This record gives sequence, C-alpha cells and structure tokens, in this order.
Amino acid sequence: MSKMSMSKKFDKLLRSCPVIFFDNNDKFILMSDCHRGNGSHSDTFLKNQHLFYSALEYYYKNGFSYIELGDGDELWGNKNFEQILEVHADIFLLMSHFLKEDRLYMLYGNHDMQKKKPYIRKIKGCYYDYTQKKELTLLPNMQYLQALLLLNKESLKSLFLVHGHQADFFNDNLWRVSRFLVRHIWKPLENIGLLDPTSAAKNYKQQQKIEKKISDWAKKRKQLTVTGHTHRPSLPQPKSSFYFNDGSCVHPRCITGIEIEKGNITLIKWLVKTKKDGIMFVGREVLDGPYPLADF
Repeated sequence: MSKMSMSKKFDKLLRSCPVIFFDNNDKFILMSDCHRGNGSHSDTFLKNQHLFYSALEYYYKNGFSYIELGDGDELWGNKNFEQILEVHADIFLLMSHFLKEDRLYMLYGNHDMQKKKPYIRKIKGCYYDYTQKKELTLLPNMQYLQALLLLNKESLKSLFLVHGHQADFFNDNLWRVSRFLVRHIWKPLENIGLLDPTSAAKNYKQQQKIEKKISDWAKKRKQLTVTGHTHRPSLPQPKSSFYFNDGSCVHPRCITGIEIEKGNITLIKWLVKTKKDGIMFVGREVLDGPYPLADF
C-alpha cells in the first residue's frame, strides 16, 4: 500500500474501512495529534494535559463518543511507551471508561504507526496501579484503525475519517526515515530552537500542499473528509468544501476538535479562561459552526 498514490490509498481505505452508523441522537468528538509524550521538556502535550482531561471528562459525562484521528501518542520521539502510559495514566484511565461503554475509537497516524503491532496493543491495555499494587487492564483488545466512516442513517451523509499522513510522502512512504530523523536529529536540534522542516505541522507550504491534495480528492469523490496531521483546524461552510481538519491538542494555548451533535457539526476549542473575579477555569468556545451535516 505504501507504493500507491494518495488517491488510491484513500480509495482503498474508503472501500474497506469499518462503518459506524449513527443518527441525530448520537454525539461524537473528534480530536487528534495529542502527541502524548514521556513527561520530559519535549512532551508537547504536557502543557495542555489539563485542558484535554477537562474536555474529555466533559464529553464522557455528556454522552459523546471519543474518536482519536491518529498521532495520539508520540512514538517517534519516544521508544518507551510504558513511560507515556505512566505519565498520562489519568488520561488513559478516562479513555478506558469510554471503551467499556463502546464509545472509544482510535486511528493511528505516522507518529504512532507502531500501534499496528500486537506488542503495542498489549502494552496499551495494561497499567500498574501503585495504590492497589496490581496491574489493571485499561484498554483491552483496543483496535487501532487506519480509517473509519461515519454514516448518518437519516441524512445519508458520511464522513471519512483518516489521519492524513497518507498525503505526505515523506511521513508516509518514508516514515521510518522520518522517525529516525526526529528521534536522533530534529528532537535534539529543536531543544535549541531549530524547527524540523519535514514536519507538516511546522511547515506552512507543506501544510498547504497536503491539505490541497486531500481537499481535491474529497471534492472529486464528493466525500466529506476529516483529517488531522497538519494541526490546522478547519471547518468549511456548507457546499464550499468537502475537507475538514480537527486541528491538534498541542497548540500553544488551546486544544481543538470537531463535535458532531444533533445532526450538526461544530469546530471548537478548549482553553483556560478567566472570570470577572479573576478565577481561572477550563472552558469551551465555538470556532465555527454549528452547521447541519445534511446541508453539505
């Protein structure tokens, strides 16, 4: 599959990916690119962990299903997944509650491609609780997918969910080379202020190129398509485009996502806000929408 063009890859995934049928009573939150790390200074998720946890708790309590569109864990910069699990155990514990209620769906991206491997799937299901002094099962039998299709039974509108790295030659076909460069060259250089020129999230021209390729494919197929990868949140107005992007959870001061609720689609962000009396709290804001899915 790695030698196929992006269009052929997407066509094949669209034909073969699992389908989730839903109606206007169902609720989904789409997020991606958390890049959960090992808690060190290079863990870009760490600064937003409290935002993510607060948002995830809100969505759990309000009956949403959580869909992660890849790059949830930073497995390029970190060899040891157990450290990621230990540092962000509260996040994975909350995710386990979603899983128990069949409300958790996980895709993999280029930075966590290893989730295809049985070893990683096994590790992600285990957590050692030091209070109870025993190993607990968090995400048992979790399936990590490359793509997913949401199909509304009422409007018959469908959303093709995929990470988006398939449109990025260097980070798809040459992902092992990219991983080596990130782990051994760019990660140390970023610590002194240099940016990785191969990263779609940090290269504006690369972002535009990738997004155009996906947008063109979506328009040609007339297929609503939601990705992550470039970290640039995007929600088009109805009939203007078929391409959506949920952004990322490593923005400097917020995390972004796409909500699907009551047949509508909305681009949102979570950030630290301040009340008039100076008390700080984590709050949700609408960036764009909501728009009826049936109007697209």
